[in-house]
Amino acid sequence: MSVSVRVPTILRTYTKDAAEVTADGATLQDVLDDLEAAHPGIRARILDDSGKIRRFVNVYVGDEDVRFADGLATAVADGTEVSIIPAVAGGC
Repeated sequence: MSVSVRVPTILRTYTKDAAEVTADGATLQDVLDDLEAAHPGIRARILDDSGKIRRFVNVYVGDEDVRFADGLATAVADGTEVSIIPAVAGGC
């Protein structure tokens, strides 16, 4: 199943500056594995050393935050958009 993955600016060095790439998989884990195969190094920026989504990275499958779904086991339907959104800090 092919999905569209929206890549934030900070991770585009892994995708040759592409803001959107495609990946295959039935679950978010499968998609991230395929993304890593095509763009080595990107998974380590999304997942921590224990294999969980990093604390300050949000991942959405469609409009659903995977932390409130099934995490990496979240099903990904063909044509779905996966968004990787790093948290932004700052201000006064």
